Amino acid sequence: MAEGVNENVDTTVDDDYERDDDPEILEEIEKYAKMSPEESKATARKQLDELENVTLNIAVTGESGVGKSTFINALRGLEDGDEGAAQTGVTETTMEAIPYCHPTFPSVYFWDLPGIGTPKFKAKNYLKDVQFSTYDFFIIIGSNRFKENDIMLAKEVKKINKELYFVRSKIDQDIQGESQKKNFDEETVLSEIRLSCRENLKEIGNPEVFLISSFDIAKYDFQKLLDSLKDNLSEQKWAALIQSLPVTSVSMIEKKAKQLKTATVAVAAASATTASVPLLLTCETLIMQQFFKSVLVSFGLDDKSLERLGERVNKSKTELKSEMKSCFASGVNKTTILNLIYTRAHNAKIIQAILMTTVPIGAAGMALILNMQLLEYGIDELAKDAKALLHVAGLS
Repeated sequence: MAEGVNENVDTTVDDDYERDDDPEILEEIEKYAKMSPEESKATARKQLDELENVTLNIAVTGESGVGKSTFINALRGLEDGDEGAAQTGVTETTMEAIPYCHPTFPSVYFWDLPGIGTPKFKAKNYLKDVQFSTYDFFIIIGSNRFKENDIMLAKEVKKINKELYFVRSKIDQDIQGESQKKNFDEETVLSEIRLSCRENLKEIGNPEVFLISSFDIAKYDFQKLLDSLKDNLSEQKWAALIQSLPVTSVSMIEKKAKQLKTATVAVAAASATTASVPLLLTCETLIMQQFFKSVLVSFGLDDKSLERLGERVNKSKTELKSEMKSCFASGVNKTTILNLIYTRAHNAKIIQAILMTTVPIGAAGMALILNMQLLEYGIDELAKDAKALLHVAGLS
């Protein structure tokens, strides 16, 4: 038995676990399987470096008082007043373009831009003054109607071929106010707000407007906004965005898991050892450790995230960790990875998956697929932990 493996580890595996044999993933496997071990590793590590080193800059702007800073805090998993949170207030508190680095994903920046039309930032020179070339895309926020300055800015952003998204904020306040009326119907109210916003913006082609509540970010149109962002971002920048967003719903966990699985081919190739060693030991555990540590952070299961969640739901980190049933509950280290390998090695399905694959593979290809199985299984187990914590926190 491999050194460090716990002989008492639970080797039962969910019978309904199956690989999602996406044609693009199979094509990727075949590509790596045809390479020499040295070429495969080099290609994989280059791909992982590109994912790790990508920088995402998101510009958030709008007139004073529309909730720009609160929106930024929500996307960073922070509440107004938290350490490191963007400053909020009823008057314009942003007097210059301020970058807020994500607390756990340092390559993701949310820029709180001054309200357009303020004394220091006139609409005419706004984009130049805030250095528009810095940002990957713009989000314009309005809390009632989008104003003349918003429309002017949108026209200028379109001229420079940057993506632009309109967010109608404070929807929770609208719903609360309308709910006091007779015959209140939430969907009718939301439809009326959308129609009003589109009519308001018809001068620039009736763009889609996303209705958002920064105090319940998972509600209303947030998922639609994410879908639109995914369509317009590169694979690397989408990965950076989706993994940085807070875990606010089961849907968010599933989006994160799906994106993480697209990286498993490269991680598996980078961590594969020579094909001559036994299948149980076909990976370099350090690379897998690094990967699963990033998964832990993405799902909000790291110590820092658990402490922050505990403060909000009045539970200790120990109480929250007790809900984690995967082998990663005690953290990610070499022993954790070896126990994961040991567990999966007992499952006949993994061998069946290798034998039934349509990809022509040799020993190196078998090692690659085995590593992918380990990675995907680990992602699924951590996703279950994240869903369990979401339930405990009353968010599911």
